[in-house]
Order: sequence, then structure tokens, then C-alpha cells
Amino acid sequence: MTTVLVVNAGSSSLKLRLLDGADALVRHADLAPDDDLAALLGHWPVPDVVGHRVVHGGTRFTGPVVVDAGVRAELEELTDLAPLHQPKSLAALDAVTALLPGVHAVACFDTAFHATIPAAASTYAVPREWRERWAIRRFGFHGLSHAWCAVRAAELVGRPVEDLRMVTCHLGAGASLAAVRGGRSVDTTMGFTPLDGLVMATRSGSVDPGLVLWLEEHEHLTPHEVATALERRSGLLALAGTADMRQVETRDDPDSVLARAVVHHRLVGAVAAMAAATGGLDVLAFTGGVGEHSPGVRGRAAAGLGFLGVCVDDARNAGATGDTEITAPGAAVRTVVVESREDLQIARLTRPLVG
Repeated sequence: MTTVLVVNAGSSSLKLRLLDGADALVRHADLAPDDDLAALLGHWPVPDVVGHRVVHGGTRFTGPVVVDAGVRAELEELTDLAPLHQPKSLAALDAVTALLPGVHAVACFDTAFHATIPAAASTYAVPREWRERWAIRRFGFHGLSHAWCAVRAAELVGRPVEDLRMVTCHLGAGASLAAVRGGRSVDTTMGFTPLDGLVMATRSGSVDPGLVLWLEEHEHLTPHEVATALERRSGLLALAGTADMRQVETRDDPDSVLARAVVHHRLVGAVAAMAAATGGLDVLAFTGGVGEHSPGVRGRAAAGLGFLGVCVDDARNAGATGDTEITAPGAAVRTVVVESREDLQIARLTRPLVG
């Protein structure tokens, strides 16, 4: 059975997971930027293949691909679409490939799961020449997490994923929702970039584009200043003074109360919009650091979505750990919590390409 080294380059760490042919975790490490990757891999078994999480595949890569020189060059060209994320993915790809030169590398894309979104959901109402010249469309992100969450949620409720209308909620430092019908993404909250959609730890989520124009034209902020503020100084950090939802949940000062209310308002409205895209709701699934570990966020969301048939059991919600169901007895919509396992999704996408 094929062993897979999964490489996931984050904003502040490099996550490495070595999985055997049965998906059991053999080795794992989260490396800081200054840690010695060569020394670590030198003490690990050599994998049969390496699977890399790559944030952006553009319109060219809608599924996993074995990386060669041509693919590597094309991935470099996509950096402008994800300047904060793509360079880290490529740096990790290069570093691991240099240390394991005889092992195939497979790129798995966060955008690929959303390639099935219909034109009505992916098309922006902007000039045709923009859309055609620069491939401007809703790409969506967190696809590896959403894909895994959808499959596991279906297993938890004991129904085929093909039969379900589902909203998956990846809530962490970055946050997005996916409308999943029959196992396929039909809409999502992130758009052309990972800045769109929900309120996040330091990202604003959706704002009026006219606001951006006003700041640049009337207040003379540079595009870089606006981008930096919206990416790194907005979201929870701007509202509550901290980017950590755990702190926001425990504080009762006016800023924290407002931050919780803003996050809730955006989340509930977005879930309802995703449920409209799926034509109804059978399953609501929470994943990601906040989605998995914040009963408060889940409970408030469920209360606000009661009109859709969502209701959670307070005790099950408060005690939820790992993959579990938290649905209240008699609720029309099943609600589950799923541990984010992008590593397993990457491994399962990777093996068929090198077997």
C-alpha cells in the first residue's frame, strides 16, 4: 500500500503528516520557519509519494496533478492570484522535492473542489473583457477541507453523500462555507481571493467595493495600504482587539459583544444563502479550529437557523469532540462536527496518480 507524505504549508508553520497505506498516521510534525526540515526527514521513512496542498490552481488545474517542471512553472504564474499563500506552498514544494528527489510530488488544490460551481454562482457581473482577459471568477478556497468534511458528514449521518444537500462550514483563522449538493460544490463564500465572504481572524470578509475605491480616491490610501489593512488588520482583530475567537467568546466588553454579533450575523446569513443554492438543507457540518472547538459559535448559529430546521442538543454541542453528531432530537436538519483532516483528503487524491 502506498505511503504518502502530506505537506501543508501554512502562514506560520509547515505541517508534515506521513500516512501509511491504510491512512494511519505514522509520523507528524509542525515545523517553524527556522526548524531543520532536512534533519527531520532524514529520520523519517521515505514515502512512496508526496502530496502537497497548493492554495490556487486557477482555471487550469481542477484536480490533482503530478508536478513536473512545466506544472511548477504554471503554479508560479498563479502567485498573483494568491500572493500570501501560493509562495509558501511553492517554497515547501521546492524544499521537500530537493530532499526527496526520487519521489513523485502531487499538487492538490484548494480551489479544485469548487470547479463544479455553476456559471450562475461563479460569474461576476463585470465587463466581459475583464472576465476573459484575466479569468476573473469566483474560485473558492478551503476546498480540500470542504471535500473531506462533506464525505465524513455523510458517513456520520449514515446516508450517501450523493443524496444530501449540505452546507459545510470551515471556520478557523480563515473561514468559508460551501454549498454541497450530491457531493459536489455548487456555491461558496470565498470568491476571486480568500478575502471574500465571512468575517475572519484578521480578514474583513466581504466589503462594499465602493469603500475600497473611496479610500483610494478620497483618502489617498495606496492599494497596498488598503490590501494590508483588509488582510491583516481587519476581522476579529479590528472589532475586538484580538484575532483569537477563544478570547472573544469569554469577554463581555462592548467590543467583544459586537464582534460576536457581527460574526453571527454574517455566518447565519451566509448559511441561509448556501442552503438556497442547494435547494434545501439536510446536513449542517462544522469543521476547522473554531468550527470544531467553539460550542458558542455553533450554538448561536443553530439558534439563528431554526427557521431552516436546525436545532442542536445543548449537552452534545457543549461536549463535542472529534467527529460527532450534535443534532437535537426531532430536528429536521442533522448537525455534525467534523475534525479537519486535509491530510487524509490529500492522501486519497494523491495515491491514484502514482499507483
